[in-house]
Amino acid sequence: MPANLRLDGRVAVITGGGTGIGRAISLALAKAGADIVVSARRLQPLEDVADEITRLGRKAMTVSCDVTKSEEVDSMVGRVLLEFGHADIMVNNAGVVKEHEPKPMWEITDDEWRLGIDTNLTSAFYCCRALSKHMINRKSGVVINLASDTAIRAMAGRFMYTVGKAGIINLTQALAITWVDFGIRVNCITLGMFRTWRSGEEYERSARVIPVGKVGEPEDVGPMAVYLASDASSYITGQVFIIDGGTLAAGYAPSNYQPVIPLQD
Repeated sequence: MPANLRLDGRVAVITGGGTGIGRAISLALAKAGADIVVSARRLQPLEDVADEITRLGRKAMTVSCDVTKSEEVDSMVGRVLLEFGHADIMVNNAGVVKEHEPKPMWEITDDEWRLGIDTNLTSAFYCCRALSKHMINRKSGVVINLASDTAIRAMAGRFMYTVGKAGIINLTQALAITWVDFGIRVNCITLGMFRTWRSGEEYERSARVIPVGKVGEPEDVGPMAVYLASDASSYITGQVFIIDGGTLAAGYAPSNYQPVIPLQD
């Protein structure tokens, strides 16, 4: 690995780090040399990832945290700084899709709206706010926010998810230009369809309209996270990196369209 891609001596905090994309990013950063703090609400998946990280020879810390609650985020950051003395990389990966079966807008409750926006957008603000003074005082730091292609091309009926992820892109850009004089870089990874919680049949159908011909795997995101966290990207801030197999570039189907195509030709 080129020296400027190494993360030795750095501490990375990853929200939603116990499964899926968060787990893959945690392991990729650990392989590049970083010590890892994995956070999510459920502790058992975090412990499993931490075991994998320690087997790679890196330090691992688990923190059960509801990132929609600012007091829990502040407590998490306090524990990280107490344990390691510094935090160099913040990966805001936590998110939620509650609108699996979209319903009329008039049926969306205030609580449902707040949960979606708080998880997908406000949580990233809380994490950045909690670390901001520390990173500014050190004049160093990297923030990587995770968004979705639905932030650029909305999905019908997925109001909280698409609006929250669109906000992530703007938050990324606002933070980048606000913190540029302090040596802090902020970038965004925007994802298309990845193999996480959906059924296998849904992925097979979706693959037919993805230009590269397949659904992304969580491990496909890790190298980009390493690049953005490392000195190799020292001249890059405020940018959106799209990983979607060419879907947005093709633009020939609505983002919520999953054609009924036979699995066998």
